[in-house]
Amino acid sequence: MIYGVLAVGALLAAESGRHESYADTLGSVLIALCLYWLAHAYADVLGHRLQTHERLSAKALWRALIDEAAILAGATLPLLALVLTWALGVALATGVEVAMWSAVGSLIGFELLAGIRAQATPGELVLDAGVGMTMGLAILALKIVLH
Repeated sequence: MIYGVLAVGALLAAESGRHESYADTLGSVLIALCLYWLAHAYADVLGHRLQTHERLSAKALWRALIDEAAILAGATLPLLALVLTWALGVALATGVEVAMWSAVGSLIGFELLAGIRAQATPGELVLDAGVGMTMGLAILALKIVLH
């Protein structure tokens, strides 16, 4: 899931929101996300094939796509934020910001959820939140560097 959140967050950070439309932005993010999902799944299949000398099969590729579907699930919240801001008539630049910040929040939330489920100590939860914040800060740094 983290890969999906990071991919969408990075794409949204790179998005200016000035000259595009919501449809263009959503379409480009979905295409890039699906390409990333396919590449991730195919890399697993290719690595396995190189080790075992097996031929490529639709079944193996389909299984890898299903195994890597969490990438798509991780991108759900930022994409929903983008669609919701579009539906509410919010300016595109603001919608992109909201979606990007939801990606940052998702990273922190996933880390904290994992820590809570693991019954982490308060100190470990701070570490969990810190890891999520570090990834979120990287998305924000990308936005700053590109704009």
